Formats: sequence, structure tokens, C-alpha cells
Amino acid sequence: MTTLAAETHAQPAAVAASETKASVRMAAAVRGWVWTIVLLTVAMVAVGGATRLTGSGLSITEWKPVTGAIPPLSSEAWIAEFEKYRGIDQYRLMNAGMSLAEFQVIYWWEWGHRQLGRLLGLAFFIPLVFFWLKGAVKTPLALTLVGIGALGGLQATVGWIMVASGLEPGMTAVAPIKLTAHLTIATLILALLTWVAVGLSPRQRAPASPAVARGAKILLGLLVFQIALGGLVAGSRAGFTFNTWPLMDGGFAPPLATLFVVEPFIENFVDNVALVQLNHRLVAYALLGFALWHAVAAWRAGPGSSAGKRAVALAGMTTAQAALGIVTLLLVVPLWAGLAHQVLAFLILIMAVAHVRASRA
Repeated sequence: MTTLAAETHAQPAAVAASETKASVRMAAAVRGWVWTIVLLTVAMVAVGGATRLTGSGLSITEWKPVTGAIPPLSSEAWIAEFEKYRGIDQYRLMNAGMSLAEFQVIYWWEWGHRQLGRLLGLAFFIPLVFFWLKGAVKTPLALTLVGIGALGGLQATVGWIMVASGLEPGMTAVAPIKLTAHLTIATLILALLTWVAVGLSPRQRAPASPAVARGAKILLGLLVFQIALGGLVAGSRAGFTFNTWPLMDGGFAPPLATLFVVEPFIENFVDNVALVQLNHRLVAYALLGFALWHAVAAWRAGPGSSAGKRAVALAGMTTAQAALGIVTLLLVVPLWAGLAHQVLAFLILIMAVAHVRASRA
């Protein structure tokens, strides 16, 4: 009787232990899935940056969310796509005489960017539905993720609006403000995904002091603003001008007559390459200075603490980004440097969001 009773009590305990292990495995799967989406988003940004830097963004002149997944499969189809591209002003004003083989290079960049977007959507929504039905993702978190997914849909729409702006008569590239909107939404999506991913961590976090937590938020805000300014630099091609440092046009800044030559006045902040680049430089100095100050303050508040280590890492990454930005400018934006500069900005964003989340009381 004693043995039977012991076995009877052991069975529920074994079942509970098995269920706990299954729950831990499922939680790890959800966490791994969200981090995978974070990495895919960074890859999406990288391919988008390469598409822009290679001048490939206008090579596909139509938006077909479903049938557009199929590339040209015959010589006739390739010629038809090439003819569509030859009908826009980017070809006539910049790429006249381009061969079919050269067109195929830029086409594949844009096609790859769009396919990665489709893959990202599938990799996001299919596991989300699975985990939600399994109960591994509770409804409040699921609704948060659905909202992030909706932002992804908005991002795709804004992406086409951006491309369409470059197809208008007289345009040879997309409108800077629309490229900036596209980049800013990507920034928001990546920040939100990282926030969720860090929140799923099973490790116990030691909150930072209120001052350090506040500094982490300010640093993140400056970074997001600087990324948006980088979108304006990219959209206006301001990085291909004033390729000297630390001076700009022979001084710390160009004359006011150069900075505010465009009418109406507000357009200078978007289309005037001199002011656009100067703003990006000034915020870069502010961001670097604040990152270094924050690292010192966080380390003093808790020498060897997690918050201090994160702040020091962020300062190091920001310093590397500033140096890379200078190199990119001086070399007149080669593909490798421009792409590395953009990707590093988003890696810093991930770190900055994680720093804010982990520093919360």
C-alpha cells in the first residue's frame, strides 16, 4: 500500500515536471522566433540600403503584391520589363544606353528586396498564429505583435508610395521625405520588436537608477532622430557633396546664403544638401557626446553593473559609427561604407532599445 501510494503521488509530479519542461521549450521557441524576426528586419534594411546605393529602387515600375513575386522567366518577359524601365525619366536622364544585362543587375536588387519583405511577412504571421493558438503567446502580447505586423503592412504601402514618387515626370530618384518616412517606420518596427524580444528574456534584470534610465531614453531618442536625418541625407544624396571633414565648405558650416537658398524656407531642411548634411553632422556630434557622457555617468552610478556595461558598449558602438560616417563621407559613399554605416546604426538601435528596457525599474 505504501509503494502504491508513493507511485500515485509521483505520477502528478512527473506530469507537472513534463509540462513545465514543455512550457520552457515553447517560451524559448517564441523568444527565438521574435529574435529571428529582429534579424530579418535588419537584413531587410541592409538589402534596402544596397538597393538604394546601387540605384536599383526604380527598376521595377509596378507594385504587384502577389504576382510580383514571380520574376521574368523568358527573354520576352525580360525585354518587357526593360521597356517599362526605359519609359521612366531615371533611364532617360541617367541610364540611357544601359544594356539588358546591366538592367538585370539592378532589377535583381529590387526584386530581392521585395521578396525579403514577403518572406519577413510570412515568417512573422504564420508562427504568430501557431504560437497564439498553442497558448504560448498570450492575447495581450499577441495583439501587440499584430499591431507591429500592421505597421509592417503600412511600411510596404509607404515603400510603394516612395517608389511611385521616383516614377513621376522629371524625377530620377525617390522623394527624400518619403524615403525618410519609409526608413523611420522601419526604425519603429525594429525598436518595437526588440522591446518585445528583450521583454521575453527569462533572466532577472537589475533596474538602473532613475538618472541612468532617463539617460538611456534620451540616448534612444537622439538615435532615432539621427537615423531619420540619415534618411534625408540618403534621399537627397547629400553624402555625395561637401566630402571633407571636420570642415565643411572651408568652415565649420557653409554660409547662411548656402544653407537657406531654397524657397520656400522649410524645403531647405529636406532638399538643400548643405543644410541636410550639416544637420546630420550636428546631431552626430550631440549623439556621440551624450553617449560618452552617459557611459561615464552609468559606470559611476554602478561600477561593473549591467547598466554600466551596456552604456559603455553603446558609447563604443556610437564612436565606431561616427568614425565610419566620416570615412563614408571622405570616400564619397562607396557601397561597402554606406551599407555598413546604415547597418551599424540599426545594430546600435537594437542595443539602445535593450538598454532602455533592461534599465526600467
